[in-house]
Amino acid sequence: MALNVLLATDHFETTDVLEQALRAELPDTRISAISSDWPIVPMADIEEVHEAAGEVDELIDALQGKQVCFSHAFPITERVFEACPELRQVTICRGGPVNVNLDAATRHGVQVTFAPGRNATATAEHTIAMIMAAVRQIPAHHEVMRSGAWEGDAYRYDRVGMEIRGNDVGVIGLGAVGSRVAAIMAAMGARVRVFDPWADPSRLGPGMELVDTLDELLASSRIVTVHARATAENHHMIAAPQIAMMPAGSVLVNCARGSLLDYEAACDALESGHLYGAAFDCLPSEPLPPGSRLLSVPRVVLTPHIGGASKQAAELAARIGAADIAALALGDRPVHLANPEVLDG
Repeated sequence: MALNVLLATDHFETTDVLEQALRAELPDTRISAISSDWPIVPMADIEEVHEAAGEVDELIDALQGKQVCFSHAFPITERVFEACPELRQVTICRGGPVNVNLDAATRHGVQVTFAPGRNATATAEHTIAMIMAAVRQIPAHHEVMRSGAWEGDAYRYDRVGMEIRGNDVGVIGLGAVGSRVAAIMAAMGARVRVFDPWADPSRLGPGMELVDTLDELLASSRIVTVHARATAENHHMIAAPQIAMMPAGSVLVNCARGSLLDYEAACDALESGHLYGAAFDCLPSEPLPPGSRLLSVPRVVLTPHIGGASKQAAELAARIGAADIAALALGDRPVHLANPEVLDG
């Protein structure tokens, strides 16, 4: 069946990237496009959906007569489904369709697909870089060098960092990202402990072991990296009591979600010296406000939530989404269907 597809794009999942992937699957598809200013303009809660960017009214106008919306971050709200009766599938280039009102989609009989694992490799590699940057304090030394100064005391025993080999690394969450980080840390010679109540033990490789409790992991790990999926139940799962359990001089890394960590507690631990260093790609608010303690606290490495940002991640997500749009065109079941009740109910 011939489809009329709207590409609702941005500056990461661009029109060119999505169109190239879709043309490879369905060369004769009718395509039109709109674009938001993300990431220049940050994502936000828009109407009833989360982590979205773009204008709902613009999307509704552009979707008239379209069967498919192929997007990354546009807000796919109840109003969109109500105003676009010809819409049959929404395909989101993300690990989860957080910017889609899934209940509304199901009520209107619209399939929603997504792209699980699209940036797992990028995020895992970024996490490894953040661990190394925090453990060896590379950005801080770089800035001193750029100032023209020479740190004559940088080799002092009380200032130098740790090695990975032979060290104890705790990985919270053994999903697509956490499992990759655990494998890389183990390959570097670390003793890797994993806490994940839902972990499949078969995913553990050499040098890795599951622990029964988060407390056990924290107490035995000098480097802790967080890779849990954010839920209402695990808000601030790492707060002052948990940081206090970590050995003095530890390093804490969060490249998962900002809600998992109490950043005020982390700042306190950095200022007191209990934490040797920290690295955060996900932040309590994005962008950070000018007065944030994270901008002045010592020995912290910050990046602007770019862990999953790679060309390969954008291209992989586009290919995953295009394949699920092709399934619709062929009358097949999409592989990555978020609301299977549309077909099975």
